[in-house]
Amino acid sequence: MSAKAVREYDGKLLLAQWLLRTPIPATSISTTGFKFIQPATRLAHISIDTAFLTTDKAVFAQHVQVLLNNLEQIHPWLLTSKLVAKPDQLIKRRGKSGLLLLNADWAQVKPWIIEHAGKEVVVDHVAGVLKTFLIEPFIPHPANTEYYICINSDRDGDNILFTHEGGIDVGDVDAKALRLQVKVTDIFPAPAAIQSALLTHVPETKHDVLIDFITRLYAVYVDLHFTYLEINPLVVLDPTPEHPAQVYYLDLAAKVDQTAEFEAGPKWAFARAPQNIGLAGVAGQGADIGPPLDFPAPFGRELTKEEAYVQELDSKTGASLKLTILNKDGRIWTMVAGGGASVVYSDAIAALGQADELANYGEYSGAPTETQTYEYAKTILDLMTRSPVLHPLGKVLIIGGGIANFTNVASTFKGIVRALTEFKQPLIAHKVRIFVRRGGPNYQEGLRSMRQLGETLGVEIQVFGPETHITEIVPLALTGKSSGLSQTGDATPSAALSSGNFLQDQLLGSNTPMNAGSRASSPPPPEDRMTYFQDQSAENADTGRDENTPFTAHTRSFIYGMQPRAVQGMLDFDFICKREVPSVAAMVYPFGGAHVQKFYWGTKETLLPVFTSLDEAVAKFPEVDTVVNFASCRSVYDSTREIFKHSKQIRTISIIAEGVPERRARQILWEAKERNVLVIGPATVGGIKPGCFKIGNTGGMMDNIVSSKLYRPGSVAYVSKSGGMSNELNNIISRTTDGVYEGVAIGGDRYPGSTFIDHLLRYEKDPGCKMLVLLGEVGGVEEYRVCEAIKNGTIRKPVIAWCIGTCAKMFATEVQFGHAGALAQSDLETADAKNRALRAAGVIVPDTFEKLPLILNQTYQALVKKGIITVRPEPETPKIPIDYSWAQELGLVRKPASFVSTICDDRGQELLYAGMRISDVFKEDIGIGGVLSLLWFKRRLPAYACKFIEMVLMLTADHGPAVSGAHNTIVTARAGKDLVSSLCAGLLTIGDRFGGALDGAAEQFSSAYDKSLSPREFVNSMRKQNKLILGIGHKIKSRTNPDLRVEIIKDYAKAHFPSTPVLDYALAVETITTSKKDNLILNVDGAIGILFVDLLRNSGAFTREEAEEYIKIGTLNGLFVLGRSIGFIGHFLDQKRLKQGLYRHPWDDISYLTPGNELGRTVASLDSINKKAA
Repeated sequence: MSAKAVREYDGKLLLAQWLLRTPIPATSISTTGFKFIQPATRLAHISIDTAFLTTDKAVFAQHVQVLLNNLEQIHPWLLTSKLVAKPDQLIKRRGKSGLLLLNADWAQVKPWIIEHAGKEVVVDHVAGVLKTFLIEPFIPHPANTEYYICINSDRDGDNILFTHEGGIDVGDVDAKALRLQVKVTDIFPAPAAIQSALLTHVPETKHDVLIDFITRLYAVYVDLHFTYLEINPLVVLDPTPEHPAQVYYLDLAAKVDQTAEFEAGPKWAFARAPQNIGLAGVAGQGADIGPPLDFPAPFGRELTKEEAYVQELDSKTGASLKLTILNKDGRIWTMVAGGGASVVYSDAIAALGQADELANYGEYSGAPTETQTYEYAKTILDLMTRSPVLHPLGKVLIIGGGIANFTNVASTFKGIVRALTEFKQPLIAHKVRIFVRRGGPNYQEGLRSMRQLGETLGVEIQVFGPETHITEIVPLALTGKSSGLSQTGDATPSAALSSGNFLQDQLLGSNTPMNAGSRASSPPPPEDRMTYFQDQSAENADTGRDENTPFTAHTRSFIYGMQPRAVQGMLDFDFICKREVPSVAAMVYPFGGAHVQKFYWGTKETLLPVFTSLDEAVAKFPEVDTVVNFASCRSVYDSTREIFKHSKQIRTISIIAEGVPERRARQILWEAKERNVLVIGPATVGGIKPGCFKIGNTGGMMDNIVSSKLYRPGSVAYVSKSGGMSNELNNIISRTTDGVYEGVAIGGDRYPGSTFIDHLLRYEKDPGCKMLVLLGEVGGVEEYRVCEAIKNGTIRKPVIAWCIGTCAKMFATEVQFGHAGALAQSDLETADAKNRALRAAGVIVPDTFEKLPLILNQTYQALVKKGIITVRPEPETPKIPIDYSWAQELGLVRKPASFVSTICDDRGQELLYAGMRISDVFKEDIGIGGVLSLLWFKRRLPAYACKFIEMVLMLTADHGPAVSGAHNTIVTARAGKDLVSSLCAGLLTIGDRFGGALDGAAEQFSSAYDKSLSPREFVNSMRKQNKLILGIGHKIKSRTNPDLRVEIIKDYAKAHFPSTPVLDYALAVETITTSKKDNLILNVDGAIGILFVDLLRNSGAFTREEAEEYIKIGTLNGLFVLGRSIGFIGHFLDQKRLKQGLYRHPWDDISYLTPGNELGRTVASLDSINKKAA
């Protein structure tokens, strides 16, 4: 829902800040000038933490008292003014409910708030706890100065309602108020229009101030994207010789368009900034100057912790995640994919009389990640299994959904499977039964994973695919038996279809033999992989387009936005429909340079141009008359206005983006109407004309398009609000009739660019269409226009209709369903009322949505018998070229991998280190040593081992600038080279002579130890072989001047390692070598290598063979390389920081030996050789 109610406090802050600051067109300024004077802003707000209610009553009372004491310090005017106090929790008719304190001083207000705080009250049959209060000055006034004003919006424009009889007994406003409509195409109401339309019963002395106030109020309404603004009473005090007429807005109720936050959010926040409302202190840093606008839950529907958590998840993703808890003790829980589908499942549960047992309403859609789905599922499962009291009938979890357009079902099911596995024991304890129904991309793999889980979870899981009606699992779950109706409307299941492609047949599980001679029977030879299409010249452009058939087999389009996946889907559809040229002529992407992009045309490849401007594209392709606009909600208004500039050529625009501000959507639809352009959307998946044209991702993946027979036209045309449910209609219609002729999803927002009637009238005039289907929903009144068209004979073809959302009447509190427009604002907008009206108008309306297939089949058979529909032979099922990457993901093909990696996996939603999630790495605080153990050794090592690894890295990090590696790094850095080059120069010096003795020392000492050589025998054998003992000896340190680094790790190992036999052996060797020379001590390289042998062999984490292998493959030298890299980088940064110049070694540090004088050899000169030869 985009229209969100705000607190009275926030609404008044917005008016106080912007009434005098919002610009007004010059044509709307009264000739008498500005008369409205902004009253002083004095608003005190108190929000009480009801968590204290769970503690002692005295503690809660003290909490309230502290808040009140603080409030009088912040707002000293409370102590000197007469006041009004009231709850500020979106409660209607507070005065009639006794929730209004008038003309009281602070001493009276405080006990009144204390009395009401935390108290549960019932207002209009809804119970809620009072916790937020507003205190403001009392304005004494006579009753005849109370007026009423309300501004609201509908599809045609904004309506200003005004009556001179305001106040608590205002009565039926719709009947008595005067009304001024400001059409979407109007700029602003003129002063004369306001005066003549609204102020006929107002004393003339107040006209000027009210005209000024109403003009400013409307300006704020528009600029701040209000969708509803009501003030009652609006007090206008009579003018006196000393004072002009004064205006005070006493009680206020308002809603703003939350989707317009990117436009109006900074102004909302600025009005609430502490410095702008007279409060001391500075708010925490946010995106804007001031805190973001708060949208409280309806009274009696305070968000639970879990609902707030899901709302937070939703705010951080482009997907949709919704959760409303209806009855925490209910036995029926749902986890449904898709906004429309979520309503259908709730309807089905309510139709079986189980609405009181429905625990939650919610939906996930828009391709959430595996992690997001896991968090969402975990939240629901926790709620479901939390109660210690077991339900006598057990519980039911319905994991349902429609046929997805682009969401990878298997991927989202991974998150659900993970959550179900985690809650295995609670699910068993609560006797939960799970029923699954889903379709869409990779649904087979998703359903397979669910079936596999059912075999091991210990919980009953029944799994169904798109061959089963979307809500058929509901009666199965709740009554233990199915409805008895199949997708075809009778008791016999429909036969499986073959795609004509072996890979696809595997995908669909069909055993039907492949068709021969199809268009894509074999891949092209390598030299013929590209295909090119001739440009369609201006002469070939279709100038005689029929407005009733915007899509034909020759329709071409531009894709606005970089959407290669959608484009490829459209081209695949074109190919299986045997179009001669692609339906996509080009893409328009303003944020990159002009180029061409490669796509597949069947098994061949083709190139499509990408333009940076629409002007270029239109000039190049005059035959294109359709644009699919994938621009974001932030930019879609401007981009659509740009498209409108080419309305002589572009006749159809599909707007995919969700979250388009309602005011912008209305401006788009009215400009489209003026230009006679068909707009589908916003918030739509698009539409499809089988055999001709498909918009974007409509129809889902190719397997669904084939199974729903969308590659050829049928006789049934439908229009739906829901994009997800349009796929269900494709499925249902293909199984109950000869298929879809055309289908459009107009979008779930409140103001779609085209409505049900617009498309049904097109279908009525199209001779190829024989039956009409309408799938409406709760909210809006567009279905009534269809009723009128049927009554007056404008529509004569059979119409089958159903409005989803019939469950809404059974919920105690207001529930916002999945779509922004799916909320009834009046009784007329309820699904039940619309279904009754449609039935009364002569529409064929089933008793429930579950009976829709039956009604469709019966109507279709009747038309066939009458000869209105001629059954045509089924054409050859086309072959579907399938992308290699997708086939691989489905597990249908295989190829040898170029690389094998066993330590890390970045393919999922979360990075894995040797199977450990990166979030767990931080949650368990395993440190650098733990990460190294995962990536080097593929296992978690004990804590002491991880600490030892970190100690090694610290000890080997640096040993001064004089060592060869650091020296080389410094010289390279001073030569002006970059960090990587300098680091490599240092690392390349590491070897047996410098730092690389770890592996050698480990191998020599462990080998001698394993051969049971005594330390003296080992030393003597190395001397006889003229080999150095690696790890023994130091240039500086000695027995009397020990290397503290060695002492540190020796002491640590003795204290924490299970045993250190190789270290003990090495120390015995050291006693022998130091007896010969004092500096032949165990050095740091040797100590690290030897201790790592003890660690690998004795920690219990490795087999003996694994330990030996890690020594042989250079693992231990890696520790020195990793540690010393820290120091080398430090030396590089140090030289750069000091801005050291190019290094040149000094002459006096070089011994120059000329030829012939080198030590130990004589070099004969050429002259001496020649003399001897002579």
